[in-house]
Amino acid sequence: MLHFPVDPMKAVSGHLPAEDGTWAYEIKWDGYRTIAFVDDGRVRLQSTKGLDATQTYPEIGELPGSVNAPSAILDGELVVLDPTGRASFEMLQRHEVQATYYAFDVLQIDGRDTISLPYEQRRALVADLVDPSPNWSVPAHRIGDGAALLQATFERGLEGVMAKRLGSTYAPGTRTPNWRKVKNRYRLEVQIGGFTPGSGNRTGTFGALLVGIPQEDGTLRFAGGVGTGFNHARLESMTKQLRALKIDHCPFSTIPPRSYTRGGVTWVQPTLTATIELTELTNEGYVRQASFIELT
Repeated sequence: MLHFPVDPMKAVSGHLPAEDGTWAYEIKWDGYRTIAFVDDGRVRLQSTKGLDATQTYPEIGELPGSVNAPSAILDGELVVLDPTGRASFEMLQRHEVQATYYAFDVLQIDGRDTISLPYEQRRALVADLVDPSPNWSVPAHRIGDGAALLQATFERGLEGVMAKRLGSTYAPGTRTPNWRKVKNRYRLEVQIGGFTPGSGNRTGTFGALLVGIPQEDGTLRFAGGVGTGFNHARLESMTKQLRALKIDHCPFSTIPPRSYTRGGVTWVQPTLTATIELTELTNEGYVRQASFIELT
């Protein structure tokens, strides 16, 4: 029998499954994965690290009143939506507005584990178990046609989709290919304004590019760092190009935060333009999970 804390089942990263009709698809929400323990009219929230997060989210305290069983263990995501309906991880971190708990799985009902049941049966159980309210709900899912849902999330600026194999059981603590996270990636052109020193197998080259986005007034707004997407040949060739453009002042309209420059930085003339892939721009305007594609 499952007890607090529970190590949740985890997904692998990948692409949409080829055998589309044997998978279910859910929207991937950008929030905090959370296990909810409901018992005797009370709820206890557990983070993925096994920590008690109940006091952090008092707005979820009335959840037991909407659970149609004396006790249950739910798996879900704590999410904050911005005014456009997009999940905002930054707003969730600041917790300036109330979070919503999206319950997408059930691991136990009235002391009986449900993890050995197939995905579609657990999904039906959780839908019947939780009555929706402004602070919790069971989000929709669909069988097959994952490409259409992924495209819809792309158009709405959402993170992507979760693909879950029909008939699969819930395996606590396991990262399994039966769950697959498929993230949207966006392309953006940025100008390179600096680089940080490389270390380890990048010694002698660079660790990350510091990039910016040109503004209408002619300034270059700092937009974060890009440290992945480079092979060794690219690192060496770009290092030569960048060193030839070295300048002694920051080319961005504001000095980048210390978190980007604490290991040292070399400023360069922002004449090189790069295409990068990213999941999103944060509320601060910084690239998130960015990867280098090419110089343009």
